[in-house]
Parts: sequence; C-alpha cells; structure tokens
Amino acid sequence: MITPPLVTRRRLAVWGAFLAMLIAGPLIFNKGFALSLLCQIGIMTVFALSYNMLLGHTGLLSFGHAVYYGLGAFSTVHALNMHAALPIPVTLLPLVGGVAGLALGVIFGYVSTKKAGTTFSMISLGIGEMVAAMSLMFPAFFGGEGGISGNRVTGAGLFGITYGPQRQMYYLIAGWGFLSVLAMYALSETPLGRMANAVRDNPERSQFVGYNPQRVRFLMLVLSGFFAGVAGGLAALNYEIVTAETLSAHTSGAVILMAVVGGVGQYYGPIIGAALITVLQIAVSSVTQAWMLYFGLFFVGMVLYVPGGIASIIVRHERVWSAGLLRRLVPTYLLATVPALVMTAGVVAMVEMAYAIVDSIGYTTMRLFGVLLNPKGLGPWAGAVLALVVSALLLRLAARAIGARWQDVNTELLTREKSHGDDAGAAPVRGVEELRTGVDHQGSESRSTSG
Repeated sequence: MITPPLVTRRRLAVWGAFLAMLIAGPLIFNKGFALSLLCQIGIMTVFALSYNMLLGHTGLLSFGHAVYYGLGAFSTVHALNMHAALPIPVTLLPLVGGVAGLALGVIFGYVSTKKAGTTFSMISLGIGEMVAAMSLMFPAFFGGEGGISGNRVTGAGLFGITYGPQRQMYYLIAGWGFLSVLAMYALSETPLGRMANAVRDNPERSQFVGYNPQRVRFLMLVLSGFFAGVAGGLAALNYEIVTAETLSAHTSGAVILMAVVGGVGQYYGPIIGAALITVLQIAVSSVTQAWMLYFGLFFVGMVLYVPGGIASIIVRHERVWSAGLLRRLVPTYLLATVPALVMTAGVVAMVEMAYAIVDSIGYTTMRLFGVLLNPKGLGPWAGAVLALVVSALLLRLAARAIGARWQDVNTELLTREKSHGDDAGAAPVRGVEELRTGVDHQGSESRSTSG
C-alpha cells in the first residue's frame, strides 16, 4: 500500500516542527519589535507563497499580484468597520479578503490567462497599474491618500481574546498562516497542481493528453488570488490601516523579489525569501536612505549568480552534507569570505559617499564604518575603488578554487552512487551539471517564465 505524500513520517515531522516553531515564536522573541517583525514575516510568507503558485508552479510571471493582496486588505478593513451591521468575528475576517481576492481572480484571470508568457506579464502589469490609479480616483472606497483605517478591537472578545495585544494578533496570523501554507502545499500535490507543472513545462503536450492549459492557468490564478487576499486581510488587521501602497507596483515588485531570492524551484523557497527580505528591508532601511538601491543590487546579483535562489543552494549542499563531503568545501568558502566582505564594504562606501554628495548639501564629513570621511575628497574614493577592484580579483580567484573543489566533490558523489547502483540496482542519479546548477525537478526558471 502506498502511503499518501502528506502523511509520510518525514513530512509529518517537518509540519510538526513548523507548527511548534510558530507556537514558540513569541515565547522566545517576546519584545514588541520582535513580535511585530514576526507578524510581518507571517503575512509576507502567505503572500509570497500565493505568488509562487503562479510563477513557480504554473510558469506565470505576474507584475500585478498586489491587486489581489491590496483589494483583499481593503475589503477586510471595510468589513471590520461594518462590524455592527455585518457581525463577522474578527478571527474570520481574513476570509473576507480571501473571497475578495478570489472574485477578482475570476474577473481578471478570465482576461489575462488567455495567453501565457510575455503577453500574460504585460496584461498583469496593465491591470495592476489600472487598479493602482483607481485607488486615487475613488476615495469613497480607497480613502484617497490617507487610506482607510479600522479598529480590530471591536468588542469584549470570546474568551477574552480581543486582538488588542500584539501577541494575540501574532497567533491569529500564525494560525491563518499555517493553514494557508498547508493548504497551498496540499494543492501542489493534487492533480491540478501537477497539471499546473505540466502546463508550465510544456503546455502543448498537456493539451495533447486532454487538458486545457488556459483553464489550468485560470484556476491557479483564482486560487492564488484567494490566498493573496487572505494575506491582505491579515495585513489589514495587523496594521489597522490600508493605503494605496498595498496596490502599488512596489508591493508587486517586493513579492517577486521574495519569490526569486528564496527560490521558486522548492516549495519552501518563498518562505525563506519572505523572511529574509522582510528582515533586510527593516534593518537596511533603518540605517540608510539608499536601501532601495542596495535591494536592487542584491536582486541583480541573485539573478545573475544564483538564479535558483537560496533554496537551490540548500538543495546542493544538502546532498553534499548527507555524503559527508561538506568539509571539503569549507576551506574554499572561508577563502572567499574576506574578499567578499571587502568588496561589499567598497560598494557600500561608494554608494553612501555618492548619496551624501547629492543629498547632504553643506556637509563636508560623514561617518562610515566608524570612520570620519570627506565624501568630496579624492582619498576616500580612491580607497573605495581600490578595495573594490582588488577584492573582485581575489574573489574571482577564490571562485575558481570553489569551482574546482565542487568538481572534485561531484565526481566523488557520482562514483559513490554509481557503486551503490551497481551493487543494489539503484535508480540513476542526477548528473554533475544538475548538481552544479541546483535546478530542481520541478523545472528551471527559464521554463517558469515562458509559460
């Protein structure tokens, strides 16, 4: 008897550990800022996974996914303000956002999913810009530039739960987040999820076996809109205000960044991306006004050098770790650490000095890395350029050493697995090139965007 994928021991252990981590989160990080950060990570996790249903599973690159997130948030805050006439418990209000996202998915998905690839991307961009413009044209619903505010503490609350304290709000987000993550994973294991992968990889072949690619894309977009609306509803309750920014291109770009940086090839990739980008956004934006530029450079670097995202790095190293060969890679990684840090410092110095010259009129000095610098002087710029050039050359040499060491490790892995295969009749293993690129069995990113 074949055990269903969702009830295997390993997956039950993973889901149990995930649930335990969510429950223990506020017990470990019990400060106000930490709880607020955890709430934001939970909301963005649901949002990023809903987007991955399009990009990672179906191969649809959308530039307007914030439409479902934002309108779900606006619907939720209006339902919150109509609590007297519409007595829906606050606990269930994220469903209002989900239903709104699903309804919009039906409307917009009928138009946008008739085509895939670049056509779908452009249609989604047009829809996103259209709705963002409408947010200022209809202030009765969107609240104009000030947005719509609400109060999640609408009554005494059941069992004393009013969602006033941030800890209670965290557990509401954690509960909905866990259910949403579990539901989206279960959906990926259904025939619809498998056909979405087939449509992503080869829509013509899926049509030959009797499935309509447009219908599969439509259903996935509708369901993706539902979960994005749930995330928007949670955001409305958490912040108690919804503005036009939730519908903006910035929000759509942020969720793309989370999915791509985390890795669309693995289910847990967007979860990693959502947590990392949320933390970095808060941390970097608190120390520099040029944080958007750093995020752009970070995104470009990830796309160029790690197209599979952080999840692809984990997949590659998990296999090496299991074989006990990771210790061979550690020395070369340590060798590359110093030039990488120096190159980062050089880039940061050049960006901050340029920003100081443009933005800080009248100032002659600035403090960077604990040192007073004159951004208009030749010495600091020469030092930053020299550090950047030298570290880039050293990092290139270190990259060659890492590549050679990876070649040795891959050869050792293939030798071992071929030996096991000859002895026990094992199935063929993945080749050196797949280990090198970290491409998952779900398909490469190039196919993900081609539709």
